[in-house]
Amino acid sequence: MGRLELRGTFGDDAELYDRVRPSYPGRVFDEVGRMVGPVARPRVLEIGCGTGQATAPMVRRGWSVKAVELSPALGGIARDKLPELEVIVADFDTWALPAERFDVVLSATAFHWLDPATRVGKAADALRPGGVLAVVSTHHVAGGSEQFWVDVQDCYDRFTDDADPRGMPAADSVTGDEEEIAASGRFGPARVWRYEWELTYTAAEYLALLSSYSGHRVLTEQARDGLYNCIRGLIEAAGGSVTKRYLTLLTAANRLHQPLALG
Repeated sequence: MGRLELRGTFGDDAELYDRVRPSYPGRVFDEVGRMVGPVARPRVLEIGCGTGQATAPMVRRGWSVKAVELSPALGGIARDKLPELEVIVADFDTWALPAERFDVVLSATAFHWLDPATRVGKAADALRPGGVLAVVSTHHVAGGSEQFWVDVQDCYDRFTDDADPRGMPAADSVTGDEEEIAASGRFGPARVWRYEWELTYTAAEYLALLSSYSGHRVLTEQARDGLYNCIRGLIEAAGGSVTKRYLTLLTAANRLHQPLALG
């Protein structure tokens, strides 16, 4: 399956997605707020709000958030949890931008699902001069239950076509979106902040989390059952829980008043 098909899988079980997907470090939003500057109530356009994992921290800070979400089911849960949130069910790639210009365009763990040919330019068009593009991405990195991440590759080798290397990548090897933003000529220098954190899961909790990932959702039932039984056995043999280390990257830049001349 390609990008367009995979990104449509998340709304198939919106309640599961809402239950298992973690939020983001609060410092992400603190940094975005500092880049926006002294704006009483920043106007935010969020791309891909899901069920509100990044939306809720912004709403709690008093920011005015308008969200564009591809899935009606995910967006409905976000709206139910945050009545002050405006949710537009649409594909950002083809959505007609409103006349309003925003202080922040933020996309959390969703920017990579957008059309790479247009996503930065369209985000710039939605911002006022000086406004902030904030791209938040989540990565699974080395740490936590180190040996489990090596051993679990045997399960993927047996039941999927996954050819990833054993173990997780080092956190310092993961790059942000600064080069793509710079190449647009629409923004000043991008800054990247890196936050590492860990969560511990029981076998049942971890398998539920996997069931919210697009690559696992599209497996055949036979492959998924075999994979999950294999993973469950590893976790139970390791004492009944597994710790995953996450890296959250914030890549953010201010929109220029005039585009740079490129080339």
